[in-house]
Amino acid sequence: MQSNLVIFPNAGAAKNSTQTEEITITNYDRAEEQFIELLAMEDLDTKLALNPAKASEFEHTLSMAISAAYGNDRSDEQAHRFLQRILYRINRLKLFWYDDLQNYTNERSLYLSSCRDQIEAAWQQWELAQLDVDALQQLDVKQALIERASADLNPPLSESSRYIREEMSEAGYRHLLAIGSFDGLVEASHLSRIMGGAANEVQCTLMRVLIEEYGNGRLSRKHSTFFAQMLAEFGMNTEPEAYFDLVPWEVLASTNYNFLVTERKRYFLRYSGGLTYFEVAGPAIYKNYLVAAQRLLLSEVAVGYWELHIREDERHGRWMLDDVALSLAERYPNDAWELLVGYDLQKRMSDRAGTAVVRSIREAE
Repeated sequence: MQSNLVIFPNAGAAKNSTQTEEITITNYDRAEEQFIELLAMEDLDTKLALNPAKASEFEHTLSMAISAAYGNDRSDEQAHRFLQRILYRINRLKLFWYDDLQNYTNERSLYLSSCRDQIEAAWQQWELAQLDVDALQQLDVKQALIERASADLNPPLSESSRYIREEMSEAGYRHLLAIGSFDGLVEASHLSRIMGGAANEVQCTLMRVLIEEYGNGRLSRKHSTFFAQMLAEFGMNTEPEAYFDLVPWEVLASTNYNFLVTERKRYFLRYSGGLTYFEVAGPAIYKNYLVAAQRLLLSEVAVGYWELHIREDERHGRWMLDDVALSLAERYPNDAWELLVGYDLQKRMSDRAGTAVVRSIREAE
């Protein structure tokens, strides 16, 4: 397996690395390799019940990482990366990748579920502690949603946005595509997992969004196809997860969060609030990428995904606000504040991921 640490040429950083940090990173690498072996082990739960020592080194590192990431005033970046990679390797079993069926042999493993729950419990407590949930519970939810959506539809340009628009090179653009492919090639997979149940207007609106994301059932029009075409334009790998080792932990965290809130229907309002933010804010983010591509004089194929998303997400944002979020606020007046938790948490995680992507691009350049 490739190392879970992406190393860019940086003499200054190398000089500042300590022996302790290097040993810790090596421990995380080794623990992840062991976990990959556990994932592939036939009848994992039974074998671990007979020989618990098989997972002892991994479990020790897992416990150490949780403390390092969520138990200290200053979080350990490598601990975050390790935990989010482990969590993703468990979560991805909820999707079908059209590969060897044996890869799913442990998809319902109680051991894997316990590892997931252990990480999620500490991680979500850490994430929520950075929101003022009590204050959100006191707001007029519908008015707060309308105000948030209005502000996020056309936000002022951040430092990261200006860098992408004005400075990022073509090499940086390719690096952006590599990281973006992690989500872009399997787009809307999380949304598909929230569908089903009693028929109503909210469900139908979500289905309309899903159908458009899937190109109305035509692979040639599916959004992920447009992303694959952008990659192919640069001769890059179009297979999902091809650039997994480039993905910052902040991006992995956003993906793992979507697995969590679609897995548990108790978080339906939180997911709906988060998706509302994502669809409302999407066009402004994609416009940054489009402006950068136009400055670099790239072809229409190299920007097709951004143009499609700008056009469709403007519509999806209105649908999500008017027909999903505001409707759910009326339907669940006592729990409607959870829509705001979902919206604000998704915004925070998306901003954090965006900053990490730009940092990675700068280092790559």
